[in-house]
Amino acid sequence: MKTAELTVRARLTLWHAAVLTLVVCMFSVGILYVVKARFYSELDLQVGRQLATVDKIYREEPGELTDLAPNWGLTLFEVIEDGSVRFRTEEWEQRGIAQALQDTNAAPVSWTATDGRPYRVQQLSGPSYHVAVAIDETPIRHTLWTLAIIFAMGVPFAIGLAIGGGYFLAGRVLSPIGAMADKARHITAESLDERLPVDNPRDEFGRLATIFNETLSRLRDSFERLRRFTADASHELRTPLTAMRSVGEVALQGSLEPSAYRDVIGSMLEEVDRLTQLVDSLLTLTRAESGRISLTSEVVDLGELTGNVADQLRILAEEKQQSLSVHTTASAKVLCDPAILRLGLMNLLHNAIKYTPIKGAIHIGVTASPRGQATVDVQDMGPGIAPAHHEKIFERFYRVDAGRSSDIGGLGLGLAIARWAVEANGGRIELESEEGKGSLFRIVLPTTAES
Repeated sequence: MKTAELTVRARLTLWHAAVLTLVVCMFSVGILYVVKARFYSELDLQVGRQLATVDKIYREEPGELTDLAPNWGLTLFEVIEDGSVRFRTEEWEQRGIAQALQDTNAAPVSWTATDGRPYRVQQLSGPSYHVAVAIDETPIRHTLWTLAIIFAMGVPFAIGLAIGGGYFLAGRVLSPIGAMADKARHITAESLDERLPVDNPRDEFGRLATIFNETLSRLRDSFERLRRFTADASHELRTPLTAMRSVGEVALQGSLEPSAYRDVIGSMLEEVDRLTQLVDSLLTLTRAESGRISLTSEVVDLGELTGNVADQLRILAEEKQQSLSVHTTASAKVLCDPAILRLGLMNLLHNAIKYTPIKGAIHIGVTASPRGQATVDVQDMGPGIAPAHHEKIFERFYRVDAGRSSDIGGLGLGLAIARWAVEANGGRIELESEEGKGSLFRIVLPTTAES
């Protein structure tokens, strides 16, 4: 089975077991190495002491060498002078340890007799003689072998413990993921208000759950906007269609004069024009959000562009006997798509004309600041907007007063298009307004070096 096919819990368990096994093996080998070095260090000290004892007695009291074996327990040593053996213990000769002295090195060496018994041998050479001593290594090797068996038997037990403990710990560690998965399985489009459990917001799983909850919040807002958009669009489409149907049914109920039929057709054309504007606005926003509108950048005089838009909509202001003035304090050059920015300015100014009462005044000011920004201020004398609506006023179909907005023919899309048009050109729209004191919409755009 491939590792990728295993569950995260199984993979964590295997990794835990593998790492712990490696640690145990390295620890066991290290312990064996240290114990072995310690044992042989003590053994070499013992060999050295015995060698010094034999050498001292040979030089001072040679006749007492025969007493070393029964009295001192030294059964493995020999003394050779001028090529002849002066003394050799019986076991030395029986084991054939003399074969281990072919190397003149004075350091202790390990040697194995013909019967398989290991010895630690060391010799000391003088001007005309040399002394050699040997000690049996069998107890040390048995101890090391026993220790190795204990470690070898402990490794499988450690591996089993690592697998069991790792599986348990992995389950405990991953339990928040399981809880989040169980909760997420029951979250649908109708229950986006529910949230994933967060046990500890400061750990990795807590941060992950928090991010998912923030995503759910954004999805809920998106679904809510989609539902509101669908309901508002349906309402906006239903109103002119209902009006057209009503006018048509009334016209068909009896014979009318040609002038009356012209009035009916004119009324129906007005509703068709309203539907056309609505569909065009929706298509513009849809294409903008999908990125299907390509922008072309060129340097534009913002004051001149704003003046052209004001002249184009001045006739609408004159119909309501409104005064529309444009003041440009300094030349402001901006890099933008003039067609898109014109669309935003037209919607913003059209909104001001709609909400400014008859014989009211609309002031437009274009300025350029030393900080590299150009602004267009559109000040109207409308009913104003409460602070609670400032953030939502740029959403599609959002109206502060739905009844009042419908009476004056608003679609609820103009400000949404204006914000998109300004932001698409690297700018932003700011709003300053209070109820009963009119509204000030400010477009802020970066200027070019040519300003």
